[in-house]
Formats: sequence, structure tokens, C-alpha cells
Amino acid sequence: MIEIGVFHNGASDLPTKHVAYNGDDVVVNDGDLAATHTSAQRTIVNQVRQGILAEQLGFDYWFQTEHHFQPEGAELSPNPLLSEAAIASRTRRIRLGQAANIVSWWHPIRIAEQAAMLDVISGGRLEFGIGRGYQPRENEVFGWPYGSTIQDQERNRAYFEEAYDIIIKAWTQDSMFHHGEFMSLPPSFTKWNHKQTLAYFSQPGMGRTLEQVLKVGNPDMYSAGNPVQATTTKLLEFPVYPQPLQKPHPQIWEPLTSPRSVKFAAERGINGYFIVEPNSRLRRNIELYYEEAEKAGWPDRQNRGQFKYGWDAEKRRGVVTCRYIHCVDKGLGDLDRAAQALELQWDYYGPFGFAAVLAEADEPFYDMSMKVTAEMLRDKKVAIHGSKQYVIDSIMEIKEVCGYDDFMFHAWFEAGGFSATETEAQMQYFAEEIMPVLHREYGHSPNPESMVDLDVKAPATTGA
Repeated sequence: MIEIGVFHNGASDLPTKHVAYNGDDVVVNDGDLAATHTSAQRTIVNQVRQGILAEQLGFDYWFQTEHHFQPEGAELSPNPLLSEAAIASRTRRIRLGQAANIVSWWHPIRIAEQAAMLDVISGGRLEFGIGRGYQPRENEVFGWPYGSTIQDQERNRAYFEEAYDIIIKAWTQDSMFHHGEFMSLPPSFTKWNHKQTLAYFSQPGMGRTLEQVLKVGNPDMYSAGNPVQATTTKLLEFPVYPQPLQKPHPQIWEPLTSPRSVKFAAERGINGYFIVEPNSRLRRNIELYYEEAEKAGWPDRQNRGQFKYGWDAEKRRGVVTCRYIHCVDKGLGDLDRAAQALELQWDYYGPFGFAAVLAEADEPFYDMSMKVTAEMLRDKKVAIHGSKQYVIDSIMEIKEVCGYDDFMFHAWFEAGGFSATETEAQMQYFAEEIMPVLHREYGHSPNPESMVDLDVKAPATTGA
């Protein structure tokens, strides 16, 4: 069985251009800052349009990323949960994921609430993605209140892991507390002498006793003000609303690159998301993921035991891969412009060291500062650009080389310098000409859990 999703990274639709700087040829947006702002507005609208269109075309998943502050043009998605709430209101089936929400930039209770809201609004279609972030321009702006600086990798990872634990508590415990290295929730000094809370928990059978929720004390002779604060009564725990519809919580995903991250995800039942690894390295990472999952006793949010190799469509468990897709048939597509779009992406990604993981499994990691070209990405089939048959054959090759039982594949259609109309034409061509072939070859049966009845009916889907 195969399931097929769309990944949207939010590249600018402004034309691309080459700029010579310090001896290098660099591809950037062709537009001043004012133009980048209006382009960003179009991008946000297009993400919602194309998410709705993805359901209409029969895709199973829609994934966005989280990125901020980029005049250069490679990516934009400041709040995937908010965009996907808009998509959810106009769809009924497609599952909504993120690769990823960067939890080191959020208060964990706030993102737990927002993600649970999306799960409720969508009728249980949230696929919750988590990540640590890697760009200092984003991390230091958003992460500094939590101490999650990316300039100290171990500190960032420690906060990320604690935030993950807090999110799970918020989603699964009727009332929660957490006292860790970075956060104390509620703070030990939180006064809460509220008569409604006292009355509510003084009743039997409420799920918590009064003594569990409050440490009741006398009035505070040194404190003026209302009775809630002029007290020595302290709050010990609190419930987080809403909790997700999916129980015990939605499936969690994480973009993975390093063996350490693969191990972390496998040990916790987190699905793996891979994009830039060539097939041989992807296969090695899948092997590592399954080795670690087996050692850990096949962790799974619903305790369903071992899952199929590579991907298990029924359980929605395992590892997904994503590839750039650009079709050139019947007057569709432009390989030269698509190549320049890849250069725009990788002139941005390259300085962060992503070139390293483009090495094959039997090669050492590449020099992180190496210039990545469109030709290299196409040769390694990280970018699958070409005819209908070439795209079909290349996607099938991933399944066979990596040994997937079921198969989960995500297509990345949007590209820098291409308009919404061109992106949507690529989506439609893939859905009409390529997806049926993949379904016939591998089988396809949308998961019935994708449709959960709600008391409040969603608006009818309209054309994108």
C-alpha cells in the first residue's frame, strides 16, 4: 500500500536572480524588501489554497514547515498550525502534519494547546511534527526566553526533550504539573485561593482531590489585594484545554538527520521524516530506526507492537521520505527555472552544512561547505525532475532500494520563482497522471480514521 503527501516549504514566488558576492555566484529573490513582504502574503494564502487542493486531488497528507525572517526567498511558514486550521475548516479527509513545529521556540503549554485545537477542529487529523531548529536568526529571536539557544547544541537538545515531555503530559493527564531543569509548571509560588476552584475540587469524584490541586494555607498578612492573591494557598497543578481528540495523543513526527536523532525518535515511537538523503543513506537510516525501535520494544502511542518495515499504512507508523518533484510533459514545467529554484534553496541551506548528508551510504559525509548544484541533486534523485515515466520510475526505485513494506512518499512541488498557478498545475498533473499508476502498483486505501464525525459540521470544500 502507498500513501502520498505534499510538503510545502513556502518558497517565494518572486523571480530568482544570480548575484556575485565575494567571489561566489549566489541565487536570491529578485525583489526589494517591500516586494518580499507582499510575496510572503501571497505565499500564506497559497499554502491554504494548495492544502485544500491537495485533498481535492486525492493526496493523503499535507505537511508544512516552520520558518521565519527570510528575505532571501527559500522558505516561509511562520505558523503551520494556524495555516492548517484554515485548511482543516475546508477539508474532511486529508491529514495535517508539520515538519516541523520548532518546539524550542515555543512555550510547551502554548504549542500543546494550539496543536490540540487543530486536532479538535480537524476532527482528529493532526500529525504533530517536532524539531529543534538550526538557524540562529530564528533560534536566538524565539528561543532565548527558554534558554534554547542553538549556539549551545546540548542546551538546545535538553530544552527540546523537556518540552516534549511537557507536551505529552498536557495531552494525556487530566491535570498536570512539571518541575524540571528549564520549567516549573505551575511555579512553586503561584497563589490561587479561588473559591470556585476550592468548591469544585472539594466535591468527590472530580478526578483530583483538593489536596492534589491546592496546598491550602492561611491569609497572607503581608499581602494586600483580592482573596485569590492575599493568601498562602498555592497552586500545585492544572489541567490544559483542550486535549486532542486522538488518544492517547496524535502521532508525533520528527525530521531526522543524525544517528542520535534517529535513535531518540525510534525509542519514543516518533515517526521519522527524511528529505535530502539519497536512497542508499535513506536505507541505512531506516535500518537504524528499526534496529533502535526493536531494542526499545517497538514503542507506539497506542501500544500496537511491531509495525511493518519502512511504513505501516494502517498504523501510520514508520519513516517517510520527501523529494523535490518537477514534471516536464505536455508543455508543463521548465527544467532550467526548476534548476535555479534548487540553487536558491541550496544557496540558503548550504551554509548550514546540509551538503554533508548528500553523501551515499558508503561514502564519508561530504564537506559541509561544498557547493550543492541542481545537477548533483538530480543525479542523486533528491530532486526528481523529468518526464512522467522518469518520475514514476524514480519513486518506485525508492521503495525497492529502501525495502519498504507499505510506502509513504511526500512530493515537494512549490519552488522559488514559480507562481501558485504553476505549482498547482504540477500538483494536478501528478495527481492525474502519476498517482494512479502508483496506486495500481502498490494499492491504496485511505485510513478511515481520517474522517471523524464532529457535532459541528465543517464548511463544504470549495475550489482552490
